[in-house]
Amino acid sequence: MSLPKFILGDNSDYPTAIFVIHTEFPRFIINLENDEVEWFEDFDAEDQKELEVETENAIKLATDFYDNEIVNYQE
Repeated sequence: MSLPKFILGDNSDYPTAIFVIHTEFPRFIINLENDEVEWFEDFDAEDQKELEVETENAIKLATDFYDNEIVNYQE
């Protein structure tokens, strides 16, 4: 099965939160209510330096994905 790069999620335990799950490396879930990120990967210090720019880009793409999805729902 092929997964989409981003998946929207919600949870009744967090009624005001909207989550975007990034399914490709580096995999993470971001809570758009407070921008908290939970990583599904373990990084050492060297990895973190290399992934810093890629990670910032992935988080921006996750936010852009959400914005585009909301526009599609409103139409």
